[in-house]
Amino acid sequence: MLFALIVLPIVAGFALFALPKTDTRACKAIGVAVALATIAMTLAARNSEQSVRWLSRPFTAAFHVGDSGIGFWIALLLTLCTLCAILASNVPRLRTFIAMLLWLEGTMLGVFLARDLVLFALFWDLMLIPVFLTLVNWGEHPATAWRYFLYNFAGGLTLLLATAAYGILAGTTDVIGASGPHVVGGWVPWIFAGFAFAFLVKTPVFPFHTWMPITYRDTPPPMVAVVGAVQSKAGLYGLIVVAMALLPDYLHAYANVFIVLGVISMLYGAFVALVQSDVKRIVAYSSLSHLGLIVVAIATFNAVALQGAVLYIIAHGLFTAAIFLTLGYVEEREETRSLVRLGGLGAKNPRMAGALCIAALAALGLPGLAGFAGELIIISGIFQSGLIWVSIVALIPIVLAAAYMLRLYQGVMNGPEVADLPERRDLTWIEGLAVAPLIAALVAVGVAPAAILSFDTSAYNVTVPALHTAQVESK
Repeated sequence: MLFALIVLPIVAGFALFALPKTDTRACKAIGVAVALATIAMTLAARNSEQSVRWLSRPFTAAFHVGDSGIGFWIALLLTLCTLCAILASNVPRLRTFIAMLLWLEGTMLGVFLARDLVLFALFWDLMLIPVFLTLVNWGEHPATAWRYFLYNFAGGLTLLLATAAYGILAGTTDVIGASGPHVVGGWVPWIFAGFAFAFLVKTPVFPFHTWMPITYRDTPPPMVAVVGAVQSKAGLYGLIVVAMALLPDYLHAYANVFIVLGVISMLYGAFVALVQSDVKRIVAYSSLSHLGLIVVAIATFNAVALQGAVLYIIAHGLFTAAIFLTLGYVEEREETRSLVRLGGLGAKNPRMAGALCIAALAALGLPGLAGFAGELIIISGIFQSGLIWVSIVALIPIVLAAAYMLRLYQGVMNGPEVADLPERRDLTWIEGLAVAPLIAALVAVGVAPAAILSFDTSAYNVTVPALHTAQVESK
């Protein structure tokens, strides 16, 4: 089941090219069917595991995939976002675009389900290709594609080198989610540095974030909905199941560096989001701020903060995808992303206004929606860890989120109507169907966050002992 789950969208992406490129309806129907199948297969494959040995020298490695708690929830988020993105897709050369979405889904499923470091690193590099090709073919500026590729390929290269070095020292790379061997030697600090660089670039965290705002700006909305909602979580996932689980002593030793970078990302992202006029850049910098908070939560080595981080990873993915898709509909109709050129759309587009309103309220942490519980638990965990000053500073970007998200909503949907804006239709039923699952999930997670919190940190085997050991040593 797990092998098929990863392979299905990749094979289906290639199979689309057997259809006439003009038959967009059939292409979209197949894409939707595959996306629905991956959702069902992800649910069916929970708590399952498969492994095939495929490398014995210079270390043992396996095509080993399995559900490791947090990996299940991010994989489920990915399959949901992919379904919504395919439903929302309306771009030239639609057949190729849907193939890119399916390839991205398959390669990212490989990342979140991999239990072997070599497999993890290979899928990590492969998931760059669909986004790079999308930026080359549909992006607004060709240079954006190369900046995205060079930044993330550099991170992928360090990850691959660190993985090879870890395998040589440990004798195996089949260690994710298991009681892996404790590696020692002069290479270990460099191995940790390679892992950390790759994960910080992918998240991204200041100062490795400069590829992100322009990538989010130039990528078509359905693709950026998946990239912003899920691909950025690969770095956070790596910090938890690789850096924290396999090299906890080094992550703990450099925890203050991660906390400082996370705090800078939180504040910088929030203040820059306040002054942006491009709606996609507002969401991009808000993501920098939100993801910085999650990095801080992970670096505290506090079990409560870690559970809050996992919950907020899912919440952030849901509201980010919903916002990007809704703003994509706005841009498609009004042919602009500038707040200066937008205004007054809500009066004649109530469904569009409602979708953006709920997603924006979730992003600013309104109680009852998904974002609130994650932020609250993270702040509580940070406070429990003794970092009182960090928990206080973290409240600043949370307050600023209300300012820039309300500014975004007000600027697009309320206020005076711009004179030369054409009168366009509200969301169609298919467009509403693309956003509705995300909105429903935001409400469901906000009302019942315990469903995700019940994953329990014991699912990580190595992470929990590492957490407790680090906390005892710090005391």
